[in-house]
Amino acid sequence: MCEITSRNFTVDIHTHILPEHIPNFHERFGYGGFINLDHHVPCRARMLKDGEFFREIEDNCWSPEARIKECGRQHVDVQVLSTVPVMFSYWAKPEHTLEVSQFLNDHIAEICDRYPDRFVGLGTLPMQAPDLAVQELRRCKDIGLKGIEIGTHINDWNLDAPELFPIFEACQDQDMAIFVHPWDMMSKEKMPKYWLPWLVGMPAESSLAICSMIFGGVFERLPKLRVAFAHGGGSFPATLGRVQHGFDVRPDLCAVDNNVAPRDYMGKFWLDSLVHDPKMLEYIVDGEAHELQLGPGDMMTVPAKTPHSPIRHEGSIGLVVERIREGRGFTDGLLWFCDKCNNKLHDTYFELKNVEKDFQPHFKIFYGSEEHRTCSKCGHVMETDPRFV
Repeated sequence: MCEITSRNFTVDIHTHILPEHIPNFHERFGYGGFINLDHHVPCRARMLKDGEFFREIEDNCWSPEARIKECGRQHVDVQVLSTVPVMFSYWAKPEHTLEVSQFLNDHIAEICDRYPDRFVGLGTLPMQAPDLAVQELRRCKDIGLKGIEIGTHINDWNLDAPELFPIFEACQDQDMAIFVHPWDMMSKEKMPKYWLPWLVGMPAESSLAICSMIFGGVFERLPKLRVAFAHGGGSFPATLGRVQHGFDVRPDLCAVDNNVAPRDYMGKFWLDSLVHDPKMLEYIVDGEAHELQLGPGDMMTVPAKTPHSPIRHEGSIGLVVERIREGRGFTDGLLWFCDKCNNKLHDTYFELKNVEKDFQPHFKIFYGSEEHRTCSKCGHVMETDPRFV
């Protein structure tokens, strides 16, 4: 198998942003719990909650210009902007959460309008009031946002709560993606030391959200709903075996709302790569080849550096949209994998100027070399392709 990869385009889906100046919602609404900013020194600010210190942030948390400079150094082409989860305010009166959400959503939309090639926006909703949430979801789409960010639970509702289903259904109908991020971590009262709510509670929250959507049948009932979970899915990937085992041995407890096995949903939602451990990231990606069938009218975006082998059946038509490469220092690559065990056989990278001409020399080098075609893992020798010998 020959696959093609590109090093030229990177999208970071997990980037939080705040407005530089936040209204005094405590004063406006008459009760506390809201965040404001104290710009105590240039280019830095303290996030304060009812006057108490929450977090120190730098100007890259509110300045799109600072972000663009940093993205240039880190080779990030596009950031997906979402609010800091402490701003969700699901605990507040619904009409006040709506006002906060609209303020935040308008801010993100304005940045995306100003820098449309660098930023894509996600909104936030008053999820505790589903009717208001659907209303604001539609407005988010109207102002150009591409989806929403939500918490791993909504107050006392897990994500399988029937009250939330109309919001998810509207997301599918409006083609609005969902990014699920931990907030208000479980059992935080039992973890007062060592920053444990973030280190232990956050991963557990993501697993709670994924399991709730699987066992609650959300993915089953809404097969076109696009959902991504933060932090590589938290503790879910490492405990998937336990989750599946529970489904197998205790269907009376696990399969009460959905009788489809948890493993069947792997590949039907997304995880980000923010796991802080290369081995964990390898485990999540798993290195295996996966086949994705696209039907009429289907579209997919291939993330940067993702090996892919597009195959069109005879009589079909496919459109591929690529960014301009020539003269910009980008490199494309070709990778070949063993037909038997999927071990990588050979790779090569080069500047692609002409799709019809520039691949040919590299195909000839690979298929003309038995050494390149011999698998170092299982010893299988890939057959030559007569078109390139």
